[in-house]
Amino acid sequence: MLQASELARRFGVIEQAIGQAATMCGSAQAMPMDLKDCMDQLEQQKNAVRQAIDTHDDARIRQAVDQLESLGDRAKRACGMATQLTPEMKQAVLKVHDALSDLKHQLH
Repeated sequence: MLQASELARRFGVIEQAIGQAATMCGSAQAMPMDLKDCMDQLEQQKNAVRQAIDTHDDARIRQAVDQLESLGDRAKRACGMATQLTPEMKQAVLKVHDALSDLKHQLH
């Protein structure tokens, strides 16, 4: 398990990446509903991870990160199927996915 301060720092970076990707996707004209739904859920679910980190409950942290990473997988798939996304939007979604995947592997 990562040290609490390192976990909090890394998750802060992920929170920013989620926010940036959600903002980019939210302002897009032709956003696929599945991707929009994934981004909305990522925005909501990140609060559960932050709360788990704040309580220092390792089991809750792992579970919340696993759920968030699963949403990241869904967003990546939706992004791959979307034909009208800009390269910047795809890159933003993939950055979130990769960061979540890396964090999940660090926690297990």
